[in-house]
Amino acid sequence: MAGTRDEGTMTLQSIFADLHIHIGRTKNNLPVKITAARNMTFDQIIRESYHRKGLQMIGIIDAHSPPVQYEILEGLQSGLFREHPDGGIVYQHTTCILGTEIEIKEPGMGACHVLVFLPTLSHMISFTEWLAKYMKNVQLSTQRLYRPVSALQEKVMELEGLIIPAHVFTPFKSVYGSATDRLSQLFDTDCVAGVELGLSSDSDLADCLSELHSFTFVTNSDAHSIPKIGREYNELWVKEASFQELMRALMRQDGRKVVANYGLNPRLGKYYRTRCLKCEELWPIDPEVTRCPYCGSEKQVKGVRDRIMELADQEMSHPDHRPPYIHQVPLEYIPKLGKKMLEKLLEAFGTEMNILHHASLEDIAKVANEQIAYHIGLAREQRLEFEEGGGGTYGKVKQAKNT
Repeated sequence: MAGTRDEGTMTLQSIFADLHIHIGRTKNNLPVKITAARNMTFDQIIRESYHRKGLQMIGIIDAHSPPVQYEILEGLQSGLFREHPDGGIVYQHTTCILGTEIEIKEPGMGACHVLVFLPTLSHMISFTEWLAKYMKNVQLSTQRLYRPVSALQEKVMELEGLIIPAHVFTPFKSVYGSATDRLSQLFDTDCVAGVELGLSSDSDLADCLSELHSFTFVTNSDAHSIPKIGREYNELWVKEASFQELMRALMRQDGRKVVANYGLNPRLGKYYRTRCLKCEELWPIDPEVTRCPYCGSEKQVKGVRDRIMELADQEMSHPDHRPPYIHQVPLEYIPKLGKKMLEKLLEAFGTEMNILHHASLEDIAKVANEQIAYHIGLAREQRLEFEEGGGGTYGKVKQAKNT
């Protein structure tokens, strides 16, 4: 954790939170998120987040699934987990906020995904009972809800929950990427607790849309595998890691707030640039170009940056409450840092957060080598260079020479 400070008589602390992590399977091998790794169980995720990632808060986005709820109940009964009095499931010093990702679709619009977080397991079980009436398979992740968005918002408010539109600019299943041109055409914005930016955007890009200025931005991993946990995360000022404190931070109440967003440089995101679907070359940065200059095809996956430029109604302008957006390069992107070397670093420094933020470069060089330490230093200073991603292919960090 980065530190503490006093807000009147209340001591607030800095915690790291990744609020979008998927479950692949249950311990009994029942499917939950089909595209997620089989070892992404509730138990494995929360252990990894505490022991190796160094996250004090996580959001598990498939807690609506009945077999997942059964595993949580088992953990509570055995004493492995405990329920926080202000909401959340606690393991050691990491609190899991229970959430779900839902697909919604209004008439005349494309489909998009939304995150819902609820205070307690009993709230989530009640929500599952409601969802089961309007979903084809409530056991699985990210299923279509056959109800109006207004009905979803009403139910979440009734259960004292939070709604956050997910990865709002990605080309597939997002508010701006596939559903509509304005968030307010889809949601009652008074019921929206925050906006998740997604891996291919950042605050500079998102704040070109004036309708987003009032919202708190969150940056999350959307992890489908263990190594991806914590590739994007948020730094919160809160009293402790709990649902109620998260809600206050999103609403910027009583000194609680998101004080920094840590996310991939958008150039590393797999949907940053527009890419030709036929020859897979990146599309030129020119709105007048309607055909791929390399093969002549008109088929493309539109990049997040280009979509935002279409929608922008102002020059980039940050509201006063907007925290810094720190371009984070996960350790898996550092050139020549393989699994064995990562294990050595974790053995020496405890967690990935310590390696990324706190360990001295001199000490890192002693455990790994000077080249790896040099690239971690460049990452901290945001001086790395990238090959841009697009069309479903992630960008890459260019290897730099330590001169």
